[in-house]
Amino acid sequence: MPIKRIQAGPRMSQAVVHGNTVYIAGQVADTPVPSVAEQTKQVLAKIDRLLKEAGTDRSRLLSANIWLADISRFDEMNQVWDAWVTPGNPPARATVQSTLARPTNLVEIMVTAALE
Repeated sequence: MPIKRIQAGPRMSQAVVHGNTVYIAGQVADTPVPSVAEQTKQVLAKIDRLLKEAGTDRSRLLSANIWLADISRFDEMNQVWDAWVTPGNPPARATVQSTLARPTNLVEIMVTAALE
């Protein structure tokens, strides 16, 4: 079964398609403003673009892992997430507090989706 790598670099691919599954790498905001809501919007827009490039969309999400630098901002992130996720099709999800790779990153999201 072939493996398709999307936006592959020397360290990682932004997405990998294998069989009927798309694995999106952890995404962070390109412009790390001090707002969890704004960073979440940026991240989800990047995920939408990668899902489209892979041939699927957010209605086909299977799972999501979310890392927050400060779990007390969980509700702020969830307001954006809830508006973004397709009604009736929420993925299995975990959200944890974690030290992220850069101090300016407040949220990182990784998803897995089925192809259409």
